[in-house]
Amino acid sequence: MGTCGKKFFAVSPLLSEDIGEDILFKKKFFVYSLLTLVIAVILGITGASVYLYYFAFEPQKPLNSGMASKKKIRLKRDKKWLAETKQQLWTEESAGQNLKLKAAYLPAARATDKTIIVAHGYQEDHMQMASYMRMFHKMGYNVLAPDDRGAGKSQGKYIGFGWPDRLDYVKWIRQVIRKNGVRSQIGLFGVSMGGATVMMTSGEHLPQQVKAIVEDSGYSSIEDELAYELKQRFKMPKQPLITTASWFTEAKAGFDFKRGSSVKQLKKNQLPIFFIHGGADKFVPTKMVYQNYRATLAPKKIWVVPETSHAMAYYEYPKTYEQRVGTFFRSWLK
Repeated sequence: MGTCGKKFFAVSPLLSEDIGEDILFKKKFFVYSLLTLVIAVILGITGASVYLYYFAFEPQKPLNSGMASKKKIRLKRDKKWLAETKQQLWTEESAGQNLKLKAAYLPAARATDKTIIVAHGYQEDHMQMASYMRMFHKMGYNVLAPDDRGAGKSQGKYIGFGWPDRLDYVKWIRQVIRKNGVRSQIGLFGVSMGGATVMMTSGEHLPQQVKAIVEDSGYSSIEDELAYELKQRFKMPKQPLITTASWFTEAKAGFDFKRGSSVKQLKKNQLPIFFIHGGADKFVPTKMVYQNYRATLAPKKIWVVPETSHAMAYYEYPKTYEQRVGTFFRSWLK
């Protein structure tokens, strides 16, 4: 006990070496596990981003297969009317990517310099706008109804959600002026994605012949709408998928959807605009129309239709809809 009662235990060099190897093994295992986890997360996010792109921008099947009976009955009748009505096929080249776009042009029964350009909705083409085209034609307007990129008879594989399309609509506007003359008076009208399209178009430098806009059920931004769908359909948070999907979309389709904002474009808008939205819209939530309305400094009106679902205001209340929209356009296209 000559060392003050303390005991010393000698560790053999062999045992020390074993302990060191064990620690090194655990460190390597931790690093490898962490790398595996990181790779798995990256692959998962990448796969989800690709899926979101094809789900939204190049969908392989209809997002909403059902159609309300009121709309189905009326649209069938109006499509028949459209097929039997005198019309012209107009063509235009897209603003970028050199895509050939098509549009149906219906001259008014009596010659006029007033034209309504009609923008269609998501996964639709101009044929799905037959009821609105008939409504405006009955009011005495010329009607131009384009098929957007990737829709109907137009070229393209992706849906632009209105953002690249807004520049195409500027070109359609200029074609109307070239063909119908500088005295043209033009109104823009769109429903759902078409509503967002005309709102996004409103922020561009437009010819003075464009007089007014009516939008029905458009979203506040592409980012907000996709984030809403991620939450509603997949119970997933907005990030990081929105950002990574935007990168993939830009690489695949050539545009950054995060820039596609109705709100930002409306802040630059100088045209009178009429906002319409269903009070029970679960596809483009009703709150978005108030965001769009608040962003607008130009003359504006709003009609939130009680207990009405997405893009159903016209089909639920056709007479009231026609009266309100007709009055608005007549007050600006004189």
